[in-house]
Amino acid sequence: MSDAGMGRPVEILLVEDNAGDARLAQEALNDAKVRNRITWVKDGVEALAYLHGEGIYLGSVVPDVILLDLNMPKKDGRELLADIKTDTQLRRIPVVVLTVSEAEEDILKSYDLHANCYIKKPLDLDQFLTVVKSIENFWLTIVKLPNNGKAH
Repeated sequence: MSDAGMGRPVEILLVEDNAGDARLAQEALNDAKVRNRITWVKDGVEALAYLHGEGIYLGSVVPDVILLDLNMPKKDGRELLADIKTDTQLRRIPVVVLTVSEAEEDILKSYDLHANCYIKKPLDLDQFLTVVKSIENFWLTIVKLPNNGKAH
């Protein structure tokens, strides 16, 4: 079970450049059974600043789980995933790749970079909400997450 039942909300970092998809994910997660706090960033550069507590993200909380899109401007999800999984302070954070890509090379590359799972983002609204709810059910309810929720 997650730490949310013990009072501390589950910290989620949503790395997604599409505002519509980010809003839908946030709405689905806000309706979750588990208390959570979602931080949305729009690209890999902004995500790294958040993860390292730099600039406007000074004092940010290390997330318990990261939801990561692959195709983004500036620093894409593959580059960000590589940065996260090679950083000794960040590599234990579970990263859920949530992307529209079905390309076998993206799936293989993500797992080679130690993504914790790879989920194809459905284009249908109801299916998208179902997928986000499934992520919430598994990653925030069933899985025991490491205690990463400390401030920078």
